Amino acid sequence: MKLLVVLGLACAAATLSHTAQAQFAKPEDAIKYRKNALFVMGQHFGRVGAMAAGRVPFDAKIAQENAEIAEMLGKLPWAAFGAGTDKGDTRAKAEIWSDAAKFKDAADRLSVDMAKLTAATKTGNLDNVKAAVTAASGSCKNCHDNFRTQ
Repeated sequence: MKLLVVLGLACAAATLSHTAQAQFAKPEDAIKYRKNALFVMGQHFGRVGAMAAGRVPFDAKIAQENAEIAEMLGKLPWAAFGAGTDKGDTRAKAEIWSDAAKFKDAADRLSVDMAKLTAATKTGNLDNVKAAVTAASGSCKNCHDNFRTQ
């Protein structure tokens, strides 16, 4: 049931992502939104990553379900990096705003890599999933290295 609620909310948010900035009453609402979207995305990505690393048994169906959720959630947080969201409870670096094109490229790269991960899970081939997890992990690391304080 929780999964259906999360999916429903995420789908609704995805369709409204272009106007999401206007939906935040306060900058801290946007920060909370993006942090939560990234956290939940990471949880689902981590489940696939654990399979790719051999920490848990590979289950193609579960991998696909989690990859699809991670891919969808990976589209949500970017609209919440608007004006005024650079201060407060955030680890966002100033470079997000000073080099917005590079930040957008990093977000786009993550979106592409998450889509490739979903496609890889649909093959049911663990080696394909491992390669896609490696690529998506690289996108995550790139963004964290360049745009997030540690």
